[in-house]
Amino acid sequence: MNLIVAVYDDWGIGCCGTQPIALSVDRKFFRETTRGAMVIAGRKTIGDFPGKKPLPGRINVALTRQDMEIPGFTVCHSPEEAAELAKTAERCFVIGGGSIYRQMLPFCDTAYITKVHADPGSDTFFPNLDALENWSIESRSEWLEENGQRFCYIDYVNQNI
Repeated sequence: MNLIVAVYDDWGIGCCGTQPIALSVDRKFFRETTRGAMVIAGRKTIGDFPGKKPLPGRINVALTRQDMEIPGFTVCHSPEEAAELAKTAERCFVIGGGSIYRQMLPFCDTAYITKVHADPGSDTFFPNLDALENWSIESRSEWLEENGQRFCYIDYVNQNI
Protein backbone atom coordinates (compact mmCIF):
# COMPACT_ATOMS: atom_id res chain seq x y z
CA MET A 1 0.00 0.00 0.00
CA ASN A 2 1.14 3.54 -0.79
CA LEU A 3 0.30 7.00 0.40
CA ILE A 4 0.37 10.32 -1.37
CA VAL A 5 0.43 13.75 0.26
CA ALA A 6 1.63 17.32 -0.19
CA VAL A 7 3.44 18.69 2.87
CA TYR A 8 4.89 22.07 3.78
CA ASP A 9 8.30 22.74 5.34
CA ASP A 10 6.94 21.94 8.83
CA TRP A 11 5.20 18.77 7.55
CA GLY A 12 1.85 20.57 7.78
CA ILE A 13 -0.79 19.32 5.35
CA GLY A 14 -3.78 21.57 5.91
CA CYS A 15 -5.69 24.15 7.83
CA CYS A 16 -9.41 24.31 8.56
CA GLY A 17 -10.08 21.17 6.51
CA THR A 18 -8.34 22.15 3.27
CA GLN A 19 -4.93 22.81 1.71
CA PRO A 20 -3.77 26.43 2.20
CA ILE A 21 -1.52 26.13 -0.87
CA ALA A 22 -2.60 23.85 -3.70
CA LEU A 23 -0.46 23.62 -6.81
CA SER A 24 -2.16 22.72 -10.09
CA VAL A 25 0.85 20.62 -11.17
CA ASP A 26 0.62 18.65 -7.90
CA ARG A 27 -3.12 18.09 -8.34
CA LYS A 28 -2.38 16.75 -11.82
CA PHE A 29 0.33 14.48 -10.36
CA PHE A 30 -2.20 13.22 -7.77
CA ARG A 31 -4.85 12.52 -10.44
CA GLU A 32 -2.42 10.69 -12.73
CA THR A 33 -0.78 8.70 -9.92
CA THR A 34 -4.01 7.53 -8.30
CA ARG A 35 -6.10 7.03 -11.46
CA GLY A 36 -7.40 3.45 -11.59
CA ALA A 37 -6.29 2.71 -8.03
CA MET A 38 -8.09 2.22 -4.74
CA VAL A 39 -7.95 5.33 -2.55
CA ILE A 40 -8.53 5.42 1.22
CA ALA A 41 -9.71 8.65 2.81
CA GLY A 42 -11.28 9.79 6.03
CA ARG A 43 -14.77 11.21 6.31
CA LYS A 44 -13.52 14.79 6.81
CA THR A 45 -11.24 14.58 3.77
CA ILE A 46 -14.16 13.29 1.68
CA GLY A 47 -15.99 16.47 2.70
CA ASP A 48 -13.27 18.41 0.82
CA PHE A 49 -13.70 16.36 -2.39
CA PRO A 50 -15.30 18.21 -5.33
CA GLY A 51 -19.04 17.98 -4.64
CA LYS A 52 -18.24 15.66 -1.71
CA LYS A 53 -18.49 12.85 -4.27
CA PRO A 54 -16.22 9.85 -4.92
CA LEU A 55 -13.13 10.59 -6.98
CA PRO A 56 -13.80 9.43 -10.55
CA GLY A 57 -11.79 6.57 -12.03
CA ARG A 58 -10.86 5.15 -8.63
CA ILE A 59 -12.19 2.66 -6.09
CA ASN A 60 -13.15 4.93 -3.17
CA VAL A 61 -12.87 3.71 0.42
CA ALA A 62 -13.88 5.70 3.50
CA LEU A 63 -12.21 4.96 6.83
CA THR A 64 -14.40 6.11 9.71
CA ARG A 65 -15.33 4.93 13.19
CA GLN A 66 -18.89 6.09 12.62
CA ASP A 67 -21.58 3.58 11.68
CA MET A 68 -22.67 5.19 8.43
CA GLU A 69 -23.01 4.69 4.70
CA ILE A 70 -21.36 7.10 2.28
CA PRO A 71 -22.73 6.83 -1.28
CA GLY A 72 -20.07 5.68 -3.73
CA PHE A 73 -17.67 4.55 -0.99
CA THR A 74 -16.90 1.23 0.65
CA VAL A 75 -16.82 2.01 4.37
CA CYS A 76 -14.20 0.48 6.66
CA HIS A 77 -14.19 0.97 10.42
CA SER A 78 -10.57 0.17 11.32
CA PRO A 79 -7.11 0.53 9.80
CA GLU A 80 -6.80 -3.27 9.78
CA GLU A 81 -10.05 -3.64 7.82
CA ALA A 82 -8.90 -1.02 5.31
CA ALA A 83 -5.49 -2.72 4.97
CA GLU A 84 -7.16 -6.06 4.26
CA LEU A 85 -9.41 -4.47 1.64
CA ALA A 86 -6.36 -2.80 0.06
CA LYS A 87 -4.90 -6.26 -0.61
CA THR A 88 -7.72 -6.84 -3.12
CA ALA A 89 -6.56 -3.92 -5.28
CA GLU A 90 -3.67 -3.87 -7.71
CA ARG A 91 -2.68 -0.43 -6.39
CA CYS A 92 -3.88 1.45 -3.32
CA PHE A 93 -3.15 4.93 -1.97
CA VAL A 94 -3.95 6.45 1.39
CA ILE A 95 -4.95 10.05 0.61
CA GLY A 96 -5.74 11.63 3.99
CA GLY A 97 -6.45 13.35 6.21
CA GLY A 98 -4.07 13.65 9.11
CA SER A 99 -5.49 10.98 11.42
CA ILE A 100 -5.97 8.54 8.53
CA TYR A 101 -2.34 8.99 7.47
CA ARG A 102 -1.16 8.31 11.03
CA GLN A 103 -3.37 5.21 11.36
CA MET A 104 -2.41 3.76 7.97
CA LEU A 105 1.31 4.68 7.91
CA PRO A 106 2.43 1.34 9.44
CA PHE A 107 0.72 -0.52 6.56
CA CYS A 108 2.36 1.57 3.81
CA ASP A 109 5.56 0.69 2.00
CA THR A 110 5.93 3.79 -0.21
CA ALA A 111 5.15 7.46 0.41
CA TYR A 112 4.86 9.88 -2.50
CA ILE A 113 5.54 13.27 -0.94
CA THR A 114 5.24 16.64 -2.64
CA LYS A 115 7.35 18.94 -0.45
CA VAL A 116 6.12 22.53 -0.82
CA HIS A 117 8.67 25.11 0.33
CA ALA A 118 6.30 27.21 2.43
CA ASP A 119 4.86 27.55 5.91
CA PRO A 120 1.28 28.74 5.46
CA GLY A 121 0.22 27.87 9.01
CA SER A 122 -1.25 24.40 9.31
CA ASP A 123 -3.42 22.84 11.99
CA THR A 124 -3.01 19.31 10.62
CA PHE A 125 0.34 17.57 10.20
CA PHE A 126 1.83 14.52 8.54
CA PRO A 127 4.48 12.52 10.46
CA ASN A 128 7.98 13.79 9.66
CA LEU A 129 9.38 10.83 7.71
CA ASP A 130 12.91 12.26 7.98
CA ALA A 131 12.71 11.69 11.74
CA LEU A 132 11.44 8.09 11.50
CA GLU A 133 14.30 5.60 11.28
CA ASN A 134 12.34 3.01 9.29
CA TRP A 135 11.60 5.49 6.44
CA SER A 136 14.27 6.55 3.94
CA ILE A 137 14.39 8.60 0.76
CA GLU A 138 14.35 6.50 -2.38
CA SER A 139 14.34 9.38 -4.89
CA ARG A 140 14.06 13.14 -4.96
CA SER A 141 13.39 15.52 -7.83
CA GLU A 142 15.13 18.82 -8.35
CA TRP A 143 13.35 21.86 -6.95
CA LEU A 144 10.58 22.91 -9.31
CA GLU A 145 8.44 26.03 -9.38
CA GLU A 146 4.85 26.97 -10.16
CA ASN A 147 3.76 30.61 -9.98
CA GLY A 148 6.75 31.44 -7.79
CA GLN A 149 6.09 28.55 -5.38
CA ARG A 150 8.99 26.11 -5.01
CA PHE A 151 8.36 22.37 -4.52
CA CYS A 152 9.91 18.98 -5.14
CA TYR A 153 8.79 15.36 -5.26
CA ILE A 154 10.30 12.93 -2.74
CA ASP A 155 9.59 9.20 -2.65
CA TYR A 156 10.18 7.48 0.69
CA VAL A 157 10.24 3.74 1.36
CA ASN A 158 9.43 1.93 4.59
CA GLN A 159 12.38 -0.33 5.43
CA ASN A 160 10.19 -2.47 7.73
CA ILE A 161 7.92 -3.73 4.92
